[in-house]
Amino acid sequence: MQKRALVVGLGIAGMSAAIGLRRAGWTPVIVERAAERRTGGYFIFMFPEGVQAAADLGIADHLHTRNPEWRPGGNSWSVDHRGRRKPALGLLDAPSGLAAVLRGDIEAALWQGITGNATEDAVEVRFATTPVDITEGAGGVRVLLEDAGTGKQYREDFDLVVGADGMRSSVRRMVFGPDEDYLANWKAMICAFQMKEQVPSYEASHSIIVSRPKRAMWVFGLADHAPCAWLTYRTDDIPDRFAGPSIEQVRAAFSGMDDDPVVRHVLDSLEQAPDHVFDSIHQVKMPRWSTGRVVLVGDAAWCMNTYSAMGSSSSLRGGAALGEHPDDLAAALDAWETGLRPYITSQRRSARIKQQRFVPSSRPVQVLVSSVLELVRRVVHRRLAAEFTAAAAAAPSGATR
Repeated sequence: MQKRALVVGLGIAGMSAAIGLRRAGWTPVIVERAAERRTGGYFIFMFPEGVQAAADLGIADHLHTRNPEWRPGGNSWSVDHRGRRKPALGLLDAPSGLAAVLRGDIEAALWQGITGNATEDAVEVRFATTPVDITEGAGGVRVLLEDAGTGKQYREDFDLVVGADGMRSSVRRMVFGPDEDYLANWKAMICAFQMKEQVPSYEASHSIIVSRPKRAMWVFGLADHAPCAWLTYRTDDIPDRFAGPSIEQVRAAFSGMDDDPVVRHVLDSLEQAPDHVFDSIHQVKMPRWSTGRVVLVGDAAWCMNTYSAMGSSSSLRGGAALGEHPDDLAAALDAWETGLRPYITSQRRSARIKQQRFVPSSRPVQVLVSSVLELVRRVVHRRLAAEFTAAAAAAPSGATR
């Protein structure tokens, strides 16, 4: 008889875990609190580790990437406090193997993986369903589930419960303890959304950086999609940031910068956006990601936060590896965590350094970061320009790029 696993959460971590478990011989069931599958989502990066995990999960052919084609002069611009633009080192400019995607691109590929594979049974997905209570016994886990539409509650037995329900995981609270035990407050906020159109006078594929001490605004240009905006700022008053409408909070945080046309356009675009993400920034730190027959994956277990830019890649990698060693659950979870934790730890530590690039903590730090990035940009630009020229020379006569 196949072992059954309950996966809580239909995001990147949850669907990755379901595919990994199914490949190892489990029968996964996914419950999702939303009434339907999410689409869209803001811009994120996939690092080489995430790209490889997508291949391991068998979804690489379904994954749509949106990297703009590099061109001489670059695709990224930095705007100073006087409104002057200059070439900058964008996150997609370096030859690092990064893939530009929307969160919905990854989720759509994973959805194909759990529902559209003719060689494997589709994974059962129950929408508008949440766990209310989790009780582990000698031979399994009994979960009290609730249907949000009808209010009906029912109990069901599983051999494993996977909490893949995000930074503020309900599974983690029920089994491991309150959020306060695991959430490290980084005293910063983020707002992200899809824009309807690019900032005037910039090309659609351009990325734009407006960075000041303790607050910054990034516009990411994509190949075949309207740009996405990503705003972040440092603050000591996290609870107060949720006291009023989020758009008003963002406008207040960027007051004094809105005389810049880029800033003004992005803030106006936020007003017009049908939805946006507005949240405080934390890291999740846990001494162990599993207990008994309950395991956490993705942000529920190790959220490295948005500055790391590794959330999607680590979720794909963690989910893909979860189904290994299926015959002995305790040994499987030990081996899974032993193999994954050094990678997660190193990425978590690097997030502090990356934060200074995204949103400098002071004017001296901003100057230092800008100087270092300019040196790197020149080296990268020369390399990419040489590659571009060589490729153009090798192209057949009449070919266009």
